Amino acid sequence: MDKPESWRERLYLIIFHTDTPAGQRFDRWLLIAILASLAVVMLDSIDEYRRDYGLWLSGLEWAFTALFALEYGLRLYCSPKRLRYAFSFFGLIDLLAILPAFIGLFYGDAQYLLVVRALRLIRVFRVLKLSPYMKQANFLLTALRGSQQKITVFFVCIATLVMVFGALMYVIEGPHNGFTSIPKSIYWAIVTLTTVGFGDVVPKTPLGQTVASLVMITGYSVIAVPTGIFGAELANAMRGGERQRHACPSCAKPEHDPAAAFCDRCGNPLYPRQVAGDA
Repeated sequence: MDKPESWRERLYLIIFHTDTPAGQRFDRWLLIAILASLAVVMLDSIDEYRRDYGLWLSGLEWAFTALFALEYGLRLYCSPKRLRYAFSFFGLIDLLAILPAFIGLFYGDAQYLLVVRALRLIRVFRVLKLSPYMKQANFLLTALRGSQQKITVFFVCIATLVMVFGALMYVIEGPHNGFTSIPKSIYWAIVTLTTVGFGDVVPKTPLGQTVASLVMITGYSVIAVPTGIFGAELANAMRGGERQRHACPSCAKPEHDPAAAFCDRCGNPLYPRQVAGDA
């Protein structure tokens, strides 16, 4: 006969595990509470709402703070490795979500720390632990890892380009046209290459305007490169996730396309008995 679970073990399964109906319900209600608390923080930042509904917003804020403090205490209570949870990424975020409100009780200047309440938004990433979203999150992580080197090389090339264009514009335009230093000229090159165009620094000479036009055209040419790299890796990851986990009996290749009847490495049948029976 199985030993009955203790209250702490049942609580641990509900709070930390999302593969049970109770755990999924807990995470969904927690997500709703996080989003509602963020709505309170945003409304509290508007002078009109703070003036008319300040007491209500303050009461709701303290209610959410008490709720999250209770949740944090329960996580510490039922966690088998309390220090590991307390110093983990989500453990620190959970603490930062409630700590500023309590600090503000003792130090008036600490009211500015209440802005840290917006860090509760990071807790929304807990939803990725819910089973319907885990596979999609794994696709994104696989694509990020696969495109890391390509995107790094791309950004190194872009950094080289903006430094070259910035130095060139510093030489062409000079301080009398607003390009007072190479770093400021590099800032102009970044703003122009990314097609943002603040307009606080603009070239005045015909040669400078010609170089600026070249930078703009280059910006339109390269701005979609990281998206293309990541998109290609994401497509590869999704195609890989759709491949079936059936090993070839001849060469032991572990994955094949879902409709494949023969191994794409050695050409032998994946299901020898079925092929022989059909023959």
